[in-house]
Amino acid sequence: MDFDFSPEEQKFADEVEEWLVANHDPVVMDPTRENFSQLADTPERRAFMKKLAKQGWLGMSWPKEYGGQEIEGVYEYILNEALSRHAAPQIGKGVGIIGKTLIRHGNEKLKQEFLPKILSAEVEFAVGYSEPQAGSDAANMQLKAEKVEGGWKLNGQKMWTTSAHFADWYWVGARTDPDKPKHDGLSLFLIPMDHPGLEVQSLPTVGKDTTNQVFFEDVFVPDDYLVGKRGQGFQMISEALDLERFTMFTLSPISERTRVLVEWVKEATRDDQPLREAPDTRRLIANIVTDTAVAKALSTRFVCAAKSGGKPPTIQSSQYKLFTTTLSQRVCDEALDITGAAGTIREGQDEAPIRGRFEGAYRATMNETVGGGSSEIQKNIIARRHLGLPKNF
Repeated sequence: MDFDFSPEEQKFADEVEEWLVANHDPVVMDPTRENFSQLADTPERRAFMKKLAKQGWLGMSWPKEYGGQEIEGVYEYILNEALSRHAAPQIGKGVGIIGKTLIRHGNEKLKQEFLPKILSAEVEFAVGYSEPQAGSDAANMQLKAEKVEGGWKLNGQKMWTTSAHFADWYWVGARTDPDKPKHDGLSLFLIPMDHPGLEVQSLPTVGKDTTNQVFFEDVFVPDDYLVGKRGQGFQMISEALDLERFTMFTLSPISERTRVLVEWVKEATRDDQPLREAPDTRRLIANIVTDTAVAKALSTRFVCAAKSGGKPPTIQSSQYKLFTTTLSQRVCDEALDITGAAGTIREGQDEAPIRGRFEGAYRATMNETVGGGSSEIQKNIIARRHLGLPKNF
């Protein structure tokens, strides 16, 4: 397999890099937000996404009939990693999860209504899968969707909906067929976030940003806003999660943290001795740099899938997500060990090593091993689908 970019792909990477440098905005591009920098959750960040859309870089792999360019997914990989490297908002849920699922399964009304808005960055989505009793186990959703004349009435609760406090539309899984096996009884809906039956309650996280719980009380959804066929929600959710595990957990922030730590260790001292000469420090740094290179190799497997025009494979998606998010936490954890007690000083303080970058980053990474399916779920997928182990192993 050829892991190198073609001349055309490298030309695009250079063009994106040049554009991001020319359009740098410290208000929009804040590396201390870590993985949350991908969200277009402020007016300034939404305006940035509209500038990006005018470049024609959203939905590049979509079919031409829906406004895309029908080019290989590797271009979206290049774009997303570049955006992440600059701590800018990323192409995110609209282009990937919602847009690609609507293209494959949505009715014409939904395609006509949402796909143009996604390509022009006029709409932001929240994704509602998790519930109090159904976190990473999406098939255990209990949000009730009752069939009524002209549509559906939804009642229940969702948890950990990261974007609910600023999104325009809610992409929601609900149980439409309680008498069927749990994997066959789910359906997907699109609901405006300003629906009077929705109540959003924000929940602060240790990771510096906000998530939400959302309550549904007689939320009416017209039949036209059922995505795909009734009872096929779990299959669409599983397909979308493969995209999420790849596109929403980029490697660039981890690589940047590794670089920052290495550069600091080169100059730092402890007890008037160069820290770079301490055996334990050298061992930790060597392990971090090596594993960051391994994560890069895993990401290139997705580049190969993108070049071949295929969707991200489930097993490799779980391998990538499990390895990179665990590494992300470990880089921060070991950075705090290396920087010592002063490393725990709150982020942004001048007296903290690297201005407390890893104190803040460590808190932010606590969410990464949960979102998009917890590490335990990824291990189960790898065990069953790759190693052939039984479910009850």
